Amino acid sequence: MKLKLGIPAGSLQEATLELFKKSGYNISVQPRSYVPTIDDEEIECLLIRAQEMARYVASGTLDAGLTGYDWVVETGADVLEVAELRFSKVSRRPVKWVLCVPEDSPIQSVNDLQGKRIATEAVGLTTQFLAKHNVQANVEFSWGATEVKPPKLADAIVEVTETGSSLKANKLRIVAEVIQSTTRFIANHESYKNNWIKQKIDNIVLMLHATMAAEGKVGLMMNVPKTNLDKVLKLLPALQNPTVSHLSDENWLAVSTIIEESTVRCLIPQLKAASACGIVEYPISKIID
Repeated sequence: MKLKLGIPAGSLQEATLELFKKSGYNISVQPRSYVPTIDDEEIECLLIRAQEMARYVASGTLDAGLTGYDWVVETGADVLEVAELRFSKVSRRPVKWVLCVPEDSPIQSVNDLQGKRIATEAVGLTTQFLAKHNVQANVEFSWGATEVKPPKLADAIVEVTETGSSLKANKLRIVAEVIQSTTRFIANHESYKNNWIKQKIDNIVLMLHATMAAEGKVGLMMNVPKTNLDKVLKLLPALQNPTVSHLSDENWLAVSTIIEESTVRCLIPQLKAASACGIVEYPISKIID
Protein backbone atom coordinates (compact mmCIF):
# COMPACT_ATOMS: atom_id res chain seq x y z
CA MET A 1 0.00 0.00 0.00
CA LYS A 2 1.13 3.53 -0.76
CA LEU A 3 0.03 6.94 0.46
CA LYS A 4 -0.89 9.18 -2.48
CA LEU A 5 0.42 12.57 -1.38
CA GLY A 6 -0.01 15.89 -3.16
CA ILE A 7 2.88 18.36 -3.02
CA PRO A 8 1.88 21.96 -3.87
CA ALA A 9 3.45 23.23 -7.09
CA GLY A 10 4.15 26.91 -7.48
CA SER A 11 4.91 29.42 -4.73
CA LEU A 12 4.70 26.88 -1.89
CA GLN A 13 6.79 24.21 -3.62
CA GLU A 14 10.29 25.11 -2.46
CA ALA A 15 9.22 25.86 1.12
CA THR A 16 7.36 22.52 1.25
CA LEU A 17 10.29 20.52 -0.12
CA GLU A 18 12.64 22.20 2.37
CA LEU A 19 10.34 21.45 5.30
CA PHE A 20 10.03 17.80 4.27
CA LYS A 21 13.80 17.53 3.86
CA LYS A 22 14.42 18.87 7.37
CA SER A 23 11.80 16.41 8.62
CA GLY A 24 13.64 13.45 7.11
CA TYR A 25 11.85 13.07 3.77
CA ASN A 26 13.99 13.79 0.71
CA ILE A 27 11.79 14.72 -2.24
CA SER A 28 13.41 15.29 -5.62
CA VAL A 29 11.65 17.10 -8.47
CA GLN A 30 13.02 16.74 -11.99
CA PRO A 31 12.52 19.55 -14.53
CA ARG A 32 9.19 19.27 -16.38
CA SER A 33 8.13 16.32 -14.24
CA TYR A 34 5.06 16.31 -12.02
CA VAL A 35 5.92 13.03 -10.32
CA PRO A 36 8.60 13.71 -7.68
CA THR A 37 10.65 10.90 -6.20
CA ILE A 38 10.82 10.42 -2.44
CA ASP A 39 13.06 8.25 -0.28
CA ASP A 40 10.07 6.49 1.26
CA GLU A 41 8.68 3.55 -0.69
CA GLU A 42 5.35 3.88 1.08
CA ILE A 43 4.66 7.35 -0.36
CA GLU A 44 3.76 8.27 -3.93
CA CYS A 45 4.04 12.02 -4.60
CA LEU A 46 2.37 14.16 -7.22
CA LEU A 47 2.92 17.86 -7.89
CA ILE A 48 -0.42 19.66 -7.96
CA ARG A 49 -1.19 23.38 -7.97
CA ALA A 50 -2.29 24.50 -4.51
CA GLN A 51 -5.44 25.94 -6.08
CA GLU A 52 -6.52 22.45 -7.19
CA MET A 53 -5.22 20.33 -4.32
CA ALA A 54 -8.36 20.26 -2.18
CA ARG A 55 -10.49 19.16 -5.13
CA TYR A 56 -8.27 16.15 -5.88
CA VAL A 57 -8.07 15.18 -2.20
CA ALA A 58 -11.85 15.46 -1.83
CA SER A 59 -12.41 13.20 -4.85
CA GLY A 60 -9.99 10.55 -3.53
CA THR A 61 -7.53 10.94 -6.40
CA LEU A 62 -5.09 11.84 -3.64
CA ASP A 63 -5.19 10.52 -0.08
CA ALA A 64 -3.70 13.70 1.30
CA GLY A 65 -1.96 16.91 0.34
CA LEU A 66 -0.79 20.33 1.42
CA THR A 67 -2.55 23.51 0.39
CA GLY A 68 -3.66 26.84 1.75
CA TYR A 69 -6.79 27.22 3.83
CA ASP A 70 -7.84 29.89 1.33
CA TRP A 71 -8.02 27.34 -1.48
CA VAL A 72 -10.02 24.91 0.62
CA VAL A 73 -12.58 27.66 1.19
CA GLU A 74 -12.40 28.84 -2.43
CA THR A 75 -13.16 25.40 -3.86
CA GLY A 76 -15.64 24.41 -1.16
CA ALA A 77 -13.99 20.98 -1.09
CA ASP A 78 -15.12 18.54 1.59
CA VAL A 79 -11.77 17.47 3.05
CA LEU A 80 -10.47 16.60 6.49
CA GLU A 81 -8.07 19.14 7.95
CA VAL A 82 -5.43 17.05 9.71
CA ALA A 83 -3.10 19.86 10.77
CA GLU A 84 -2.24 23.51 10.36
CA LEU A 85 1.33 24.11 9.19
CA ARG A 86 2.35 27.73 9.62
CA PHE A 87 4.73 28.20 6.75
CA SER A 88 4.62 30.01 3.43
CA LYS A 89 6.99 31.05 0.67
CA VAL A 90 8.40 33.97 2.68
CA SER A 91 7.70 33.62 6.40
CA ARG A 92 5.75 31.80 9.09
CA ARG A 93 3.07 34.49 9.14
CA PRO A 94 -0.37 33.85 7.61
CA VAL A 95 -0.94 35.23 4.14
CA LYS A 96 -3.86 37.58 3.66
CA TRP A 97 -6.36 38.11 0.90
CA VAL A 98 -7.14 41.80 0.87
CA LEU A 99 -9.55 44.06 -0.97
CA CYS A 100 -7.56 46.86 -2.62
CA VAL A 101 -8.24 49.99 -4.64
CA PRO A 102 -5.96 52.64 -6.16
CA GLU A 103 -4.61 55.11 -3.61
CA ASP A 104 -6.70 57.95 -5.10
CA SER A 105 -9.91 55.92 -5.43
CA PRO A 106 -13.04 57.36 -3.78
CA ILE A 107 -13.89 53.85 -2.50
CA GLN A 108 -13.45 53.81 1.28
CA SER A 109 -15.38 50.73 2.43
CA VAL A 110 -16.82 47.45 1.19
CA ASN A 111 -20.25 49.06 0.81
CA ASP A 112 -18.84 51.45 -1.78
CA LEU A 113 -18.31 48.49 -4.12
CA GLN A 114 -22.00 48.04 -4.90
CA GLY A 115 -22.24 47.50 -8.66
CA LYS A 116 -18.48 47.88 -9.17
CA ARG A 117 -16.09 45.56 -11.00
CA ILE A 118 -13.64 43.46 -8.95
CA ALA A 119 -10.79 41.39 -10.42
CA THR A 120 -9.41 38.41 -8.50
CA GLU A 121 -8.13 34.86 -8.78
CA ALA A 122 -10.28 33.93 -5.80
CA VAL A 123 -13.78 34.45 -7.18
CA GLY A 124 -15.43 32.20 -4.60
CA LEU A 125 -13.74 33.85 -1.63
CA THR A 126 -14.60 37.30 -2.92
CA THR A 127 -18.22 36.44 -3.66
CA GLN A 128 -18.68 34.97 -0.18
CA PHE A 129 -17.07 38.04 1.38
CA LEU A 130 -19.32 40.45 -0.50
CA ALA A 131 -22.40 38.40 0.39
CA LYS A 132 -21.59 38.78 4.10
CA HIS A 133 -21.71 42.55 3.59
CA ASN A 134 -24.87 42.42 1.41
CA VAL A 135 -22.93 43.91 -1.50
CA GLN A 136 -23.48 42.91 -5.11
CA ALA A 137 -20.62 43.51 -7.52
CA ASN A 138 -19.26 42.10 -10.75
CA VAL A 139 -16.50 39.69 -9.69
CA GLU A 140 -14.26 38.70 -12.60
CA PHE A 141 -11.61 35.98 -12.65
CA SER A 142 -8.11 37.36 -13.14
CA TRP A 143 -5.52 35.25 -14.93
CA GLY A 144 -2.62 37.12 -13.39
CA ALA A 145 -1.02 40.56 -13.00
CA THR A 146 -4.07 41.49 -10.97
CA GLU A 147 -2.34 44.44 -9.27
CA VAL A 148 -2.11 46.39 -12.54
CA LYS A 149 -5.80 46.15 -13.47
CA PRO A 150 -7.19 49.08 -11.46
CA PRO A 151 -8.43 51.57 -12.38
CA LYS A 152 -8.84 50.90 -16.11
CA LEU A 153 -9.82 47.21 -16.05
CA ALA A 154 -11.33 47.01 -12.56
CA ASP A 155 -12.50 49.28 -9.77
CA ALA A 156 -10.90 47.05 -7.13
CA ILE A 157 -9.05 43.79 -6.72
CA VAL A 158 -8.87 41.03 -4.16
CA GLU A 159 -5.31 39.79 -4.00
CA VAL A 160 -3.13 37.68 -1.75
CA THR A 161 -0.25 39.36 0.05
CA GLU A 162 2.38 38.34 2.54
CA THR A 163 4.47 41.48 2.89
CA GLY A 164 2.36 44.11 1.11
CA SER A 165 5.34 45.26 -0.97
CA SER A 166 3.73 44.51 -4.33
CA LEU A 167 0.59 46.40 -3.39
CA LYS A 168 2.59 49.44 -2.37
CA ALA A 169 4.67 49.26 -5.55
CA ASN A 170 1.47 49.39 -7.59
CA LYS A 171 0.06 52.25 -5.49
CA LEU A 172 -2.82 50.25 -4.08
CA ARG A 173 -4.60 50.89 -0.81
CA ILE A 174 -6.12 48.12 1.36
CA VAL A 175 -9.81 48.67 2.07
CA ALA A 176 -10.56 45.42 3.94
CA GLU A 177 -9.13 42.04 4.80
CA VAL A 178 -11.06 39.19 3.18
CA ILE A 179 -9.41 36.17 4.84
CA GLN A 180 -6.21 35.01 6.50
CA SER A 181 -4.72 31.74 5.38
CA THR A 182 -2.06 29.27 6.46
CA THR A 183 -0.94 25.99 4.94
CA ARG A 184 -3.01 22.97 5.91
CA PHE A 185 -2.33 19.25 5.69
CA ILE A 186 -5.61 17.86 4.38
CA ALA A 187 -6.82 14.30 3.84
CA ASN A 188 -9.62 12.48 2.09
CA HIS A 189 -12.29 11.46 4.60
CA GLU A 190 -12.48 7.84 3.42
CA SER A 191 -8.72 7.44 3.10
CA TYR A 192 -8.20 8.65 6.65
CA LYS A 193 -10.51 5.92 7.93
CA ASN A 194 -7.95 3.37 6.75
CA ASN A 195 -5.75 2.64 9.76
CA TRP A 196 -2.56 2.26 7.72
CA ILE A 197 -3.08 5.53 5.84
CA LYS A 198 -4.10 7.37 9.00
CA GLN A 199 -0.96 6.22 10.82
CA LYS A 200 1.22 7.16 7.85
CA ILE A 201 -0.30 10.65 7.65
CA ASP A 202 -0.09 11.17 11.41
CA ASN A 203 3.57 10.15 11.41
CA ILE A 204 4.39 12.64 8.64
CA VAL A 205 2.53 15.43 10.42
CA LEU A 206 4.33 14.61 13.67
CA MET A 207 7.71 15.03 11.98
CA LEU A 208 6.70 18.22 10.18
CA HIS A 209 5.45 19.77 13.42
CA ALA A 210 8.61 18.65 15.25
CA THR A 211 10.78 20.35 12.64
CA MET A 212 8.80 23.57 12.72
CA ALA A 213 8.85 23.62 16.52
CA ALA A 214 12.65 23.49 16.46
CA GLU A 215 13.12 26.43 14.11
CA GLY A 216 15.05 29.28 15.68
CA LYS A 217 15.95 27.24 18.77
CA VAL A 218 19.21 25.79 20.06
CA GLY A 219 20.28 23.64 22.98
CA LEU A 220 22.62 24.75 25.75
CA MET A 221 24.62 22.49 28.07
CA MET A 222 26.78 23.72 30.92
CA ASN A 223 28.33 22.80 34.22
CA VAL A 224 27.25 24.81 37.27
CA PRO A 225 28.48 24.91 40.88
CA LYS A 226 25.73 23.72 43.24
CA THR A 227 25.95 26.99 45.14
CA ASN A 228 25.11 28.97 41.99
CA LEU A 229 22.34 26.76 40.57
CA ASP A 230 19.44 29.04 41.50
CA LYS A 231 21.21 32.04 40.03
CA VAL A 232 21.79 30.22 36.72
CA LEU A 233 18.26 28.80 36.51
CA LYS A 234 16.78 32.29 36.87
CA LEU A 235 18.66 33.32 33.73
CA LEU A 236 17.32 30.48 31.58
CA PRO A 237 14.11 31.10 29.58
CA ALA A 238 13.50 27.38 29.16
CA LEU A 239 11.17 25.68 26.73
CA GLN A 240 10.33 23.50 29.71
CA ASN A 241 12.08 23.18 33.04
CA PRO A 242 15.84 22.77 32.46
CA THR A 243 17.29 19.32 33.00
CA VAL A 244 19.62 19.19 36.00
CA SER A 245 21.80 16.15 36.66
CA HIS A 246 24.64 15.29 39.02
CA LEU A 247 28.27 15.06 38.01
CA SER A 248 30.95 12.84 39.53
CA ASP A 249 32.04 15.85 41.56
CA GLU A 250 29.21 16.32 44.08
CA ASN A 251 29.82 20.06 44.14
CA TRP A 252 28.89 20.46 40.47
CA LEU A 253 25.74 19.93 38.39
CA ALA A 254 25.09 19.59 34.66
CA VAL A 255 22.31 21.80 33.27
CA SER A 256 20.78 21.50 29.80
CA THR A 257 17.94 23.44 28.21
CA ILE A 258 16.48 24.65 24.92
CA ILE A 259 16.27 28.38 24.18
CA GLU A 260 15.64 30.82 21.36
CA GLU A 261 18.80 31.20 19.27
CA SER A 262 18.35 34.97 19.21
CA THR A 263 18.95 35.13 22.98
CA VAL A 264 22.25 33.23 22.98
CA ARG A 265 24.62 36.15 22.43
CA CYS A 266 23.27 37.98 25.48
CA LEU A 267 22.65 34.93 27.64
CA ILE A 268 26.02 33.16 27.48
CA PRO A 269 27.98 36.10 28.99
CA GLN A 270 25.43 36.24 31.81
CA LEU A 271 25.74 32.51 32.44
CA LYS A 272 29.53 32.81 32.46
CA ALA A 273 29.27 35.62 35.00
CA ALA A 274 27.06 33.36 37.14
CA SER A 275 29.92 30.79 37.29
CA ALA A 276 28.59 28.43 34.60
CA CYS A 277 31.41 26.80 32.62
CA GLY A 278 31.87 24.21 29.89
CA ILE A 279 29.01 25.93 28.06
CA VAL A 280 28.12 24.20 24.80
CA GLU A 281 25.62 25.43 22.23
CA TYR A 282 24.26 22.81 19.81
CA PRO A 283 21.68 22.83 16.99
CA ILE A 284 18.19 21.46 17.44
CA SER A 285 16.53 19.83 14.42
CA LYS A 286 13.28 18.58 15.95
CA ILE A 287 11.26 19.10 19.12
CA ILE A 288 8.45 16.70 20.00
CA ASP A 289 6.23 17.50 22.95
